[in-house]
Amino acid sequence: MPSNRSWRRYVALGDSFTEGLGDLDPDRPGEYRGWADRLAGHLAVHAAAAQRGADVEYANLAIRGRLLPQVLAEQVPVARAARPDLVSLVAGGNDLLRPGADPDRLASALEEAVAGFRADGADVLLATGVDPRQTPIIRRTRGRVAVFNASLWSIAARHGAVVLDQWGAGWLQDWRMWDGDRIHLTAEGHRRTALAAAEALGVPVADGGDWRTPLPPAPPRALRAALAEEAAWVRGFVAPWIARRVRGRSSGDGRAAKRPVPLTLARG
Repeated sequence: MPSNRSWRRYVALGDSFTEGLGDLDPDRPGEYRGWADRLAGHLAVHAAAAQRGADVEYANLAIRGRLLPQVLAEQVPVARAARPDLVSLVAGGNDLLRPGADPDRLASALEEAVAGFRADGADVLLATGVDPRQTPIIRRTRGRVAVFNASLWSIAARHGAVVLDQWGAGWLQDWRMWDGDRIHLTAEGHRRTALAAAEALGVPVADGGDWRTPLPPAPPRALRAALAEEAAWVRGFVAPWIARRVRGRSSGDGRAAKRPVPLTLARG
């Protein structure tokens, strides 16, 4: 657990998970909020209470579709130059979806970045991948994800980082926490993830203790409806993803970070 629980400058790095896909921002049409934005809000409220009105600055450099080497090459130098005291570095999921991905090599590259931030004096928040055992096709990556997760815990132990444990989060196995693409969380999933991250960091949040509570039982799905949903998912998300891979394209091509420099957050 980091000794500093009232951070003043937080920078989030990563891919679509940290960009916030699946959690539309009501204040910015067409843009996304996500767990990192929500966590930054919790940090701002806590800092104001703990340090007599202190402000928190927040940047989010994450861009959808980014692979871990891209995050390390493009986002890490920008983040280190901003001199944050807290960094969340969550990447590697897109890499692990690809056949032949090497989780050991990915973890080794990630560790270099963690060591650099820790040498700068920043606290680092990592996050394990979610257990994909209930998701058709994606569950084939389960072994790679598990190896990568084990390495994350070891990296955190060696460097004094914090880990958000998504693999062990039972509530994430509820399909209602996931958007239609089964890759990105819904707004409720992002809300709960932000609360889980705050708890991992030791940041108290008023009325935030419900994130572990399961949703009420869902009515059973008819077999025909379930099969239709599977087919729609393959047509609507799996096939386009494969097509982009074949063409060497990414969903994040041409996109810039939504919050590229640390800006002061409102505490409302």
